[in-house]
Amino acid sequence: MSEQVELESLRKELQKITEERDRLLRENEAMRLKGSSSLTLRNRTSIKNILGRKDEGVGLIGSNIGVAGWIRTVRLQGGGAFAFVEINDGSMHKGLQVVVDKDVPGFQHFEGSEGAKATTGASLFIKGGLVSSPAKGQKVELKAFEVIVLGLCPPVNYPIAKKGHTLEHLRTYAHLRPRTNTIGCMFRVRNALAYATHKFYQDKGFLYLHAPLITSSDCEGAGEMFQVTTMFSEENLAKIKSGELKEFDFSKDFFGRKTFLTVSGQLSAEAYSCALTDVYTFGPTFRAEKSNTPRHLAEFWMIEPEIAFADLKDDMDLAEDYLKYCIEYALTHCAEDLEALEKIEQILYKQEPEKEKIQKKFKETLLRKRLTSIIAQPFHRLTYTEAVDIVSKVHEKTPFQKAPSWGGELATDHEKYLAGTHFGKPVIVSDYPKEIKAFYMRLNDDNKTVAAMDVLVPGLGEIIGGSQREERLEVLESRLVQSGLSPDTYSWYLDLRRYGTVPHAGFGLGFERLVCFVTGLDNLRDSIPFPRFPDHADF
Repeated sequence: MSEQVELESLRKELQKITEERDRLLRENEAMRLKGSSSLTLRNRTSIKNILGRKDEGVGLIGSNIGVAGWIRTVRLQGGGAFAFVEINDGSMHKGLQVVVDKDVPGFQHFEGSEGAKATTGASLFIKGGLVSSPAKGQKVELKAFEVIVLGLCPPVNYPIAKKGHTLEHLRTYAHLRPRTNTIGCMFRVRNALAYATHKFYQDKGFLYLHAPLITSSDCEGAGEMFQVTTMFSEENLAKIKSGELKEFDFSKDFFGRKTFLTVSGQLSAEAYSCALTDVYTFGPTFRAEKSNTPRHLAEFWMIEPEIAFADLKDDMDLAEDYLKYCIEYALTHCAEDLEALEKIEQILYKQEPEKEKIQKKFKETLLRKRLTSIIAQPFHRLTYTEAVDIVSKVHEKTPFQKAPSWGGELATDHEKYLAGTHFGKPVIVSDYPKEIKAFYMRLNDDNKTVAAMDVLVPGLGEIIGGSQREERLEVLESRLVQSGLSPDTYSWYLDLRRYGTVPHAGFGLGFERLVCFVTGLDNLRDSIPFPRFPDHADF
């Protein structure tokens, strides 16, 4: 009987909260229609516009404001006479402290039964006056005069209740992990880097190109692409099962040929660059590579600038300037988030096994100091041949996992050694063997190497890959054949060389790699809102 009474009490309390929320929404709409300046949900003040000011909110003391967000912590004090509530709306890392006295309407929500009490994760709209704070670490706090619960968050089964969670655990709750400190900070930095990217290129007069996502070309020549087809109809599948149909005729497919999700917007960018001079793409790309490493995603974003009337040196200069610009922008505009990520990184680094610590020794230097050093000095430039010589000599004394050799790919541990240990700063490696690079890269005079370049950064390895493009028609046709590709498929691309060809260059930067590098995160799956990788396409 007592359980039924308690359930009925909880039901009434929840009903009361729902009615109160509905009243607020009606009031909010009425105020909006009247054009009133009263405190409503939509004219609330963001926490960033309070604590993110240069004076940390002091200039707003005495103002009556409304704030909305999610509870981080609630502490009843003075024997239940008042409550300290930290609320965060995602506009910045730091939350706003709210003091709620017992006689304030809505205080009862912090005293209710466990299932109907406002706890961590619950959403609130709070009206109050901004006052000076006597507490350390904050200059202002909100003295509440009304608390309205918008949504409760039952603590019993809340997957990200306030306690330590591994990043791996949080990936299983990608829809809720933005509420955590780490992912919240990451996303604000990601947003800033995206804005910085557009600002950098727009300020230089580049035009933004929306490259197609569906293509019949394999820019990388790797063959690891997601196919786009409408051929898997019930009728066709039945014919396959009965043996009536042996294979699909893709000339009857939607596009009249085999098509795929793009791995790069580069070829499209080249077409526009060879007419409009300087362009860039910034969009999603896809790779059907069955890889479960922290360095790979099936869906990722690429920034790909193309510059006409340019050679490899111009390409390297642009890559260095762009990378430094993004890092400096983040240091300037995301200082609070980078400070928080720096602390998180140090906590995680100390928990690493000793073997892993050796691999991540660069993290002994604090994140912001590492980033500052990147923009303070020029990148070191060397050829692929020089790079192989360096790592080969090291390999003789301290073997790498893969032995370096001229003509082979530089492995990730080779790249990390060059940038992190040998030079201690970003390096640009150029002039790679033609056999390990794509068909469109300009053949050097030695007929052995191409005008390609990779930017390597400490702790990560390759972050940018680019080249001067092959502008000579006959050479490009020959390279296509050597790569096992059909010149007919790329006839439109060859037209760019037939009609008014110009020297041009470009590069690609994996945006998630940039986000990881700037935030100090190790796994690309933590640098994108909803990661896609083998066997994972949730949310």
